Amino acid sequence: MQLIDPASTDFDVIRSEFRWSIPERLNIAHQVCERHQSQPDRIAIYYENAAGVTASYSFAQLKTCSDRFANALKAIGVSRGDRVAIVLSQRIETVIAHLAIYKLGAVALPLAVLFGTEALEYRLRDSAARVAICDTNKYDTLSELLPRLPDLQQLIGCNVGDKSSEFWQLMERSSDQLQIFETLADDPACLIYTSGTTGPPKGALVAHRAVIANFTGFEMSQNFFPKPGDVIWTPADWAWTGGLWDALLPGLNYGVPVLAYEGGGFDPERVCQLMSKYAVTNAFIPPTALRMLRSIPNIKERYEIKLRAVMSAGEQVGAELIHWGREALGVTINEMWGQTEFNYLVGNCSAILEPRPGSMGKPYPGHEVNVIDDEGAVVATGEQGELAAWAHDPVRFIGYWNNEEATRAKFSGNWFRTGDVGYRDEDGFLWFVGRKDDVISSAGYRIGPGEIEDSLIKHPAVSQAAVIGKPDELRGQIVKAFIVLNAGYEANEDLSKEIQQSVRERLSAHEYPREIEFTTELPMTTTGKVRRIELREREQGEKARSSSRLGGRDDDSE
Repeated sequence: MQLIDPASTDFDVIRSEFRWSIPERLNIAHQVCERHQSQPDRIAIYYENAAGVTASYSFAQLKTCSDRFANALKAIGVSRGDRVAIVLSQRIETVIAHLAIYKLGAVALPLAVLFGTEALEYRLRDSAARVAICDTNKYDTLSELLPRLPDLQQLIGCNVGDKSSEFWQLMERSSDQLQIFETLADDPACLIYTSGTTGPPKGALVAHRAVIANFTGFEMSQNFFPKPGDVIWTPADWAWTGGLWDALLPGLNYGVPVLAYEGGGFDPERVCQLMSKYAVTNAFIPPTALRMLRSIPNIKERYEIKLRAVMSAGEQVGAELIHWGREALGVTINEMWGQTEFNYLVGNCSAILEPRPGSMGKPYPGHEVNVIDDEGAVVATGEQGELAAWAHDPVRFIGYWNNEEATRAKFSGNWFRTGDVGYRDEDGFLWFVGRKDDVISSAGYRIGPGEIEDSLIKHPAVSQAAVIGKPDELRGQIVKAFIVLNAGYEANEDLSKEIQQSVRERLSAHEYPREIEFTTELPMTTTGKVRRIELREREQGEKARSSSRLGGRDDDSE
């Protein structure tokens, strides 16, 4: 099933002619697994971990295992609407757990294995999760939390592929005969907590209909997915929208093998080996990971990379990465923009639409996005405002968990306020400026961090960069950059001035970073986004800077 005709050649015509057709009754598990049982031996998941353990699972195996595990969950009291936490990384048990939960009409609560005690406790308490399925190395942590989580009634430990672990024992003891709960398309399926870049995490409740509503953007961002021989992979954790809704579920939906790799941190060399070994054709790779891949010289000569499409989202991609992708990977990276609450809204399709480097692209078929002012009125072409999505879009979330006030605050008439600032050009392309709280106001200029960060990484010394506005008595704010250097470069005043001058020349005198701080790493969310809020808090909490700090302030007049 493809929503977009792969023979189509005009992006705007596709948009104008597309109409949604979402059934009244819909269950994600049926949509992505049960429908493929006419070809039961088709590979659904390739698995590999850092220790070299490999496995593969067919759609028939997924169905049997998820039916059994659904019956196991039912036996311990899980029923429609109950939240079941999944604290697992990219592995077969994660897929089985998701499908089983959907089959019962319950709500999956994916949680990152990188979460610490406080993060897990907050989400488990706020969601009132009834059961938690976790890796055994998280079992003790969750056990210690049980006295403080009255709703959490049972933990299920799981070692990857270990048939003696509780997960597999419960499954093996259960029947493989199951009648899937007949959910409505509007019923809740998944509860994903936002990254918390601008405040406490909120639980975004996503409906079963979203599994279809994501697919127009997915098909086009992957250059008309699927095609014969496609294999999809992402380094993004399946606990997040990017990993779950932008790779795993779409891959299964189209009957295409999904590569699961459980290897800890992002290792660029290992990633290239994996993509070559499994002949990965399609990928969602966040910009931060792409920048890390950029450190590998001569990728095409050293590895047999078969990528035909790469989608990237989460941070601005920028012209430099677009250029690198064409040269190093042989693909034009398709930038995409969406949110946990409203996913896969805007993007590119390089197969038929030449991306404009720096632009997010255009709204995908079935989605409407515009730029509005504080009163909710659409602003003129070229004018900055808040990016907003049509409130009646089928991809929209149901609301924030137990937070009606926060849900209402996101809507302005028929528009959903995303909190992102941008503008629309004369050809309908949308351009991201920054989060409303990331936009820097300096000497009367409104400056988005993305363009500056893209300019910074063009310098050969710069591996990663993040930009914030630092309070300043004269200008209101100045641009400050935090920079991670490439190997072989030494942080010093001369290099700082050289980097500053490179931005002045590429952008403008009002946009270059007047202050640079070299650092060994940038604070990241578990979704791979830079936590600028943490950098701002670091600035607010520090006292006067030492005059000996590397990359000190440059107060030259404009």
